[in-house]
Amino acid sequence: MRRAVCPGSFDPITNGHLDIIARASRLYDVVHVTVMINQAKKGLFSVDERIDLIRRATAEYGNVQVESFHGLLVDFCKQRDIPAIVKGLRAVSDFDYELQMAQMNNGLSGIETLFIPTSPTYSFLSSSLVKEVAAWGGDVSHLVPPFVLEELTKRLGSE
Repeated sequence: MRRAVCPGSFDPITNGHLDIIARASRLYDVVHVTVMINQAKKGLFSVDERIDLIRRATAEYGNVQVESFHGLLVDFCKQRDIPAIVKGLRAVSDFDYELQMAQMNNGLSGIETLFIPTSPTYSFLSSSLVKEVAAWGGDVSHLVPPFVLEELTKRLGSE
């Protein structure tokens, strides 16, 4: 069985994330979408909320499993016998950082990293940018699934 992981913070999940997850789900039998927990970062959504939003957004794929993990991504992969990490690349600046991570992960564990170029439609998109634009009342309806937009609007409206 071909297995891979798509890691991230997903705060919140965007259509750019979904583009990469959908494409990975066509390449692998099982795709683990993993919310990586960073205690130093305060997210807009809790880890459990992010997991719920991702599950709802990926329900149609059938071969996506969603969970969280605190620690090194390579440890997550080793515990689940996952030989590949799938990462989306938006720009050259992403490549510089992600190549270093891929080489470190491979050196630590032998796990390979597959880079998928993001669709040009989402080449500028990040969760941080979505949150910033939404906080200022900008229209992000074309950047996230409708139920994510609803939750984002509720959350930002209550701050």
